[in-house]
Amino acid sequence: MSDTNRLDGKIIIITGAAGAIGAAAARVMLARGATVVAVDYSADALAKLAKELGAGDKLVTLTADVSDEAAVKAYVDETVKRFGRIDAFFNNAGIEGETHPIPDYPLAAFQKVLAVNVVGVFLGMKYVIPVMAKAGKGSIINTSSVAGLSGSPNMVAYNTSKHAVIGLMRVAAVEWGAKGIRVNTINPGPIESRMMDSLDSTRAANADAIRKATEAAIPAGRYGKPEEVAALAAFLASDNASYINGGIHTVDGGLTAG
Repeated sequence: MSDTNRLDGKIIIITGAAGAIGAAAARVMLARGATVVAVDYSADALAKLAKELGAGDKLVTLTADVSDEAAVKAYVDETVKRFGRIDAFFNNAGIEGETHPIPDYPLAAFQKVLAVNVVGVFLGMKYVIPVMAKAGKGSIINTSSVAGLSGSPNMVAYNTSKHAVIGLMRVAAVEWGAKGIRVNTINPGPIESRMMDSLDSTRAANADAIRKATEAAIPAGRYGKPEEVAALAAFLASDNASYINGGIHTVDGGLTAG
């Protein structure tokens, strides 16, 4: 076994690549030698990411709505057309949705969150798994959340979706482990990002107060950094994680330990 988590020569798809965690993952995976196919809903955000990373032909950007089956098939097909294989898949795209008590939660808003966070994850696996199975190996990393491990008031759509991501992972891990495909979830706690800023601002009139209260509940005493989640994703994509399958991996500063 190598003594580093190098990703030299690996072809890795990242969805939600223009978000805080996705962009950090692209950066670290490129630095470790991978070729990255960055998928996001926003073409402008992808163009900005490509300019910031300056990775040349080691970075391919593709625009797609992950809740659209044809669009998911298209980004998988394009990756295979260009590179012939997919070694790892960071199935990361997600949205936070609205915050309301259950009786007040609009059905359309609930369905929108599930479309991206659940259907999008399912469709990604639906089309990536056959490519990996043909090669006899691969690593899929689905982004769940600590919200997939417990309940949070007023966040029924997000919590439900992140619980479902764990269920999708478990089924895939037992279905495809014998074919050399490893499937795991990463469950971030509060991470410095636009999404976390949005959640803080909607859960309380005083965003600073809710942030301080959240930080006080975290043994590490702070929010995490996107790079700390990206480092775990890069490890799970590497050959050093060859016996890790079906796992739920928290990155939360100890928030869920108590």
